[in-house]
Amino acid sequence: MRLAFVFAATLLAAGATRAAQLPPTAPEKPPRNVALIGTPQPLPPPTPQHAAASTFHGVTVNDPYRWLENPDDPAVRQWIAAQNAYAEAVLAAMPQGKALTARVQQLAITSTTRSGPMLAGGTLFYLQQTPPQPQPVLIAQAWPGGAAKTLVDPNAGHGSTAITAYWPSPRGRYLAYGTAEGGSELTTIHVLDVHSGKTLPDTLPWAGGGTTPQGLAWDADERGFSYVRFAPPAAGQEVEQFHATLVHHALGQPTAADRVVFGRGYSPTAEYVLVNAPGKAQAAVLAYDGDGGPAEVYLQHGDTFQRVLDRSANVRAAAWVSGRLYAASFRGAPRGRIVAIGKDGKAVPVLAEREGAIQRIAPLGDGFLVVRSWGPDWWIEQYRADAAFVRRVPLPAHGTGIGEIASESGQDKALIGYSGWTVPARWAEYDGKNGTLKTVFEVKPAADYSRVVVQRIDGTSKDGTTIPVTVLSLPGVTPNGARPTILYSYGGFDLPVKPGFIGPNLAWLEHGGVLAYANIRGGNENGQAWHAQGQRLDKQNVFDDFHAAALALVDARWTDRAHLGILGGSNGGLLMGAQVVQHPADYRAVVARVGIYDMLRHETVFANGPYNIPEYGSIKDPAQFKATLAYSPLQHVQANTAYPAVLLTTGANDPRVAPWQSRKFAAALQDASNSQQPILLLTRMNAGHGVGAPFSQRVGDTAIGLAFFAHELGLDVAH
Repeated sequence: MRLAFVFAATLLAAGATRAAQLPPTAPEKPPRNVALIGTPQPLPPPTPQHAAASTFHGVTVNDPYRWLENPDDPAVRQWIAAQNAYAEAVLAAMPQGKALTARVQQLAITSTTRSGPMLAGGTLFYLQQTPPQPQPVLIAQAWPGGAAKTLVDPNAGHGSTAITAYWPSPRGRYLAYGTAEGGSELTTIHVLDVHSGKTLPDTLPWAGGGTTPQGLAWDADERGFSYVRFAPPAAGQEVEQFHATLVHHALGQPTAADRVVFGRGYSPTAEYVLVNAPGKAQAAVLAYDGDGGPAEVYLQHGDTFQRVLDRSANVRAAAWVSGRLYAASFRGAPRGRIVAIGKDGKAVPVLAEREGAIQRIAPLGDGFLVVRSWGPDWWIEQYRADAAFVRRVPLPAHGTGIGEIASESGQDKALIGYSGWTVPARWAEYDGKNGTLKTVFEVKPAADYSRVVVQRIDGTSKDGTTIPVTVLSLPGVTPNGARPTILYSYGGFDLPVKPGFIGPNLAWLEHGGVLAYANIRGGNENGQAWHAQGQRLDKQNVFDDFHAAALALVDARWTDRAHLGILGGSNGGLLMGAQVVQHPADYRAVVARVGIYDMLRHETVFANGPYNIPEYGSIKDPAQFKATLAYSPLQHVQANTAYPAVLLTTGANDPRVAPWQSRKFAAALQDASNSQQPILLLTRMNAGHGVGAPFSQRVGDTAIGLAFFAHELGLDVAH
């Protein structure tokens, strides 16, 4: 499931050859002394190197840190503990940490937040969290004016249980919901009687999560449902997160009686997105073979599933509109067009390609809404049943990211969730008849964000592509060539970087810092061509785009290389790793969270690696291997190189990116760097990829990252 953070090609190829032939033990480097506040700090714990190598297409690649892949090895556990102790000591010695942490905690305590609205049978379901409550609780209320009722509160204990997803039955009588423990994302489904508040005995383990998304579709009579499930493991064995199927469960029956209704033998890396009609029992399946590629589309008719669109249609989103499935197809339309699929399974054109890339479709009245984006700009359009344009929903034209939409066919009002760089989450009731938009819920922030100045500059990537960069600062903080600046992006898996509330990151701006966000290829901000240009053989475009964004900040005199920090996570962690090894002199500090750094082993020895082949390609293909080796960060760490300050973080229970990815990269950088900058690795032992992380962990991660950047980039927190 989606990971939710160089020079000429001839030089790349030469670099790949040199990396592949490095000896198992790098030459000795001069000793370095990490002095943070006047007192020399200890060097990182030493990491032994052991001879290991793999051969791909005739190329031998040495792997001296392979032993760090085994989390059950006592030596690895001792190494993790030593790295945590070292990182915590270095971070504790950074004088900016205490003040920034206190301010981040203040800014994180907003009013109650809400997310994930769903309408069914006149009832609104949503998640609600009141900081510093560890996890959100599940709420139901009669819509629009009913009293809120807590259905599920997972906060007993230490907040390590998270609600992963939920699905109300068509008339709202029942609510199925999933939970997972300790960041693992492996979901167990439970069922609640909404009216009585009682939990039914039905408990369904292995219901997706991590490598493949959860999904559930109720029967019309509300007596059962189909859901995503991995094959039950043998006694005493762990579940294998492959070969997911859809199975049917009848309420009150034992799990052992659940039967497969779709997907047997479909694909080892099957992912299913179930598209339900709000308040009705219509379901479609978007079936993916791994992550990052297009879907096949199936309509469900009882226990049978009819394929109505194959992958050549390049479908990326769908919704039920007045009894027909509307799908966003990108075949021959990089920004997307909409087709409707009737009961006969035939697809007919509904809406031709227009300005802006389609992100989402939602029903409204007898027509529909379309969410679009172009770069950092997002908007919503309303259409009648005949696809005639009605109006653009009156949201701000710039700086707003569209979230969830709760709506139903036949109902003229929709609940639209949105936020912006300076606007906390809001819900607005949109009336499709008269076009009015009324705020019905908004988060009250802990500070005044209205003074934040939002600007845009453009970078030019190596191939001439324009890269939008959004720059945030406070009044009076103008380009002077040396502003402490943090640049963020992601660049992959069809996921856009969109405007979102900066929240506790205001602490950075308050002390004269600058935040920047780049819309690079690999996401879908500009449609599927933008995504495709950052996939597989073209992945280097993503890294070039980000570097172009960084240079644009320098050229615009916002910052310089001595005051520029970069941030990314997951696939964005791969982005950070590539920047570190391709342009070590262009950044002063790097924070990379749950990242991938050894691309040659990601596919072969970790569950989620095969799922990522549609996005990254397979190293089994000689051309893809060559392209992957050319950028894979671990293989390009060079001895006696002045690397920037680096903070890597990972979670021991991460199902999406193996924690050993961070271990191996940290060890290689620590051994190779001859700069005075720290290379740190923090491993959270009861955490995963960050999905479902408790409030304290999320706030702590923000505070640690900002404190690290502040120290390394010279942010003055005394004023």
